[in-house]
Amino acid sequence: MAGNFDAPCRTKNIAREIPPVSWHQSTVVHMIVGGFLPFSAISVELYYIFATVWGREAYTLYGILLLVFVILISVTACISIALTYHQLSSEDYRWWWKSISSSGSIGLFVFAYSLFYYYKRSHMYGLLQTVEYFGYTILSCYIFFLMMATISFFASLKFVKYIYRNIKMD
Repeated sequence: MAGNFDAPCRTKNIAREIPPVSWHQSTVVHMIVGGFLPFSAISVELYYIFATVWGREAYTLYGILLLVFVILISVTACISIALTYHQLSSEDYRWWWKSISSSGSIGLFVFAYSLFYYYKRSHMYGLLQTVEYFGYTILSCYIFFLMMATISFFASLKFVKYIYRNIKMD
């Protein structure tokens, strides 16, 4: 199904020792930075989407939604590349899982917003409405996590291939 990975430069058989990371290079900080910045680009539009799906409002701003989606994709890719560069510059070559978790954490921020919306903005109550709301919301946030993590991973992969293809070896 998938072809062999073509490394952009020569690699060694023995892995290098990775120096210990400081607090600002941890996975949790990468998840907060990589999730909050793209989430801030879509936070206003989320209110209208939630009000349309769970409220009684009609959504008519489809052009704005497309524009916000394009901004979200570009901000996610740029943040992912910046965090991957920051990680590689500290001699940590294990960038792939951090690139997935950093921008995929936007799904966690969307879920936190859905908690805020349920308790502060909506007038839902009862077991059936709660189960339906959180069931669909958890599923949507998981899909959102996968979508943003995929964008982040492929942007970081393209960046890593580019920088290692253009590296000058003596």
